[in-house]
Amino acid sequence: CSSDDEVPPLSPTEVAMQSVFVSGEGGYHTYRIPSLLVTGSGTALAFVEGRRNSRSDHGDIDVLLRRSLDGGATWSPPQVVADMGVDTIGNPTAVEDRDTGTILLLMTWNLADDRERDVVRGEARDTRRVFAVSSDDDGATWSMPLEITGQVKAPDMRWIGTGPGVGIQLRGGPHAGRLVIPCDHSYPQPGGKLDGIEAAFGGHVFFSDDHGATWQMGGTIRPDMGEPQIVELTEPAGAILANLRAFTGRGRRNQATSSDGGVSFTPPRDHRTLVEPVCQASILRYSWPGESTGDLILFSNPAGQKRENLVVRASRDGGRSWPAARSVHPGPAAYSCLARMPDGRVGCLFEAGDERSYERVDFVTFSLEAIMP
Repeated sequence: CSSDDEVPPLSPTEVAMQSVFVSGEGGYHTYRIPSLLVTGSGTALAFVEGRRNSRSDHGDIDVLLRRSLDGGATWSPPQVVADMGVDTIGNPTAVEDRDTGTILLLMTWNLADDRERDVVRGEARDTRRVFAVSSDDDGATWSMPLEITGQVKAPDMRWIGTGPGVGIQLRGGPHAGRLVIPCDHSYPQPGGKLDGIEAAFGGHVFFSDDHGATWQMGGTIRPDMGEPQIVELTEPAGAILANLRAFTGRGRRNQATSSDGGVSFTPPRDHRTLVEPVCQASILRYSWPGESTGDLILFSNPAGQKRENLVVRASRDGGRSWPAARSVHPGPAAYSCLARMPDGRVGCLFEAGDERSYERVDFVTFSLEAIMP
C-alpha cells in the first residue's frame, strides 16, 4: 500500500482536542517540534520550538514549555526553558529519571545563520552542539544549559539532532536504570547523495548510567536513517527497538534493535506496514506484560506520501505488526509525540493545520479502546 487513507478516523465523541501553541501568537512566527512527557507525579509537559521570525529550521529559535496538572484539560502559560539569544536551540527531547524524579531535557544548538546544509558540508562557521537542562520540580523551574557535545558526538559527525521527541529509561536487563536518548547525525560519505553533498544521515543513541551526570556514545544505525524514537522490548529483557525516519526513497519507516542497552544495533530494515512521507514519528510503550492492558506499544505518524493524516497504531508483538489503527487528524500533520496520560487515556502532541502542517501544535486525548480492535 502507498497510503493509509482507508484507516477509519476517530469520531468527535471519542476524542478531546485543543490547540496548545498557535503559530503567530506569543511573539513567535511558528511553533514546531513537539515533545510530550508525563511525569511520575502526573504532570504533563508539552515542549516545542518557538521560531521567532520564520518557519525556517535555523535562526532565532527558543525552547518553550506548557505544563498541565489536570491531565491536559488546562495548560499553564508558556515558559521559556532555553534561549540562546538570536541563535538556534531546539530539538527538545525529554526523559524522566524514575530513581531521582529529575526531568532531563536534551537539545541541540547552532549559530542562527549556520544552515543545515552548511554544517553537513563542513562549511559552517560553527557546528551543531548538544546541551542539557534539568528540573527537580516537575518542570516548574530549570537549570542553566550545560554543554555535553564532547561526550555524545563522534568525530565523524557534523550535523547532530537530539530526538526529537522523548528518551527512555530501561527497566529490565543488565542495564536497568540506563537513560537512553535517540539522536541523528550526518557524516561524510563518498558517493553520498544528500542534497548533492557527499554525505549521509544516520541514527544513533547516547546514554547515561549515572542519572545524567555523564553521557557516552551508543551505537549508530546507518545509512540513510534519521530522527529515531525508541522503546524498550520485553524479549530479551532490556532490548531496545529503534523506529526511524528513512531517506531510502521507499516510503517506509525502518526499524533496528539493540540487545546490549544501545551499545550496538542491527542493520535497519523497512517495515512494510509503516508508510511515511519522510517525517519524524513517535513510538511509545503504553504498558507491560502483567498490566491489565498487556504488552502494548503505540506508534503515530503522518501515514502516506504527504505530511497529512496522522494515524495512531497499536502493536502487541514488540512492533513486528500493527493490526490496529485509527486516524487522529486527517488534515495536514507532521511531527508528533505520544504519552500515556494519568487516567490511562492516550495523549498526542502534534503539528497540525487546516491548510499547512505547521499552523499550530495540537494536543489530543482518546481512550485506548478507541483504537483497539
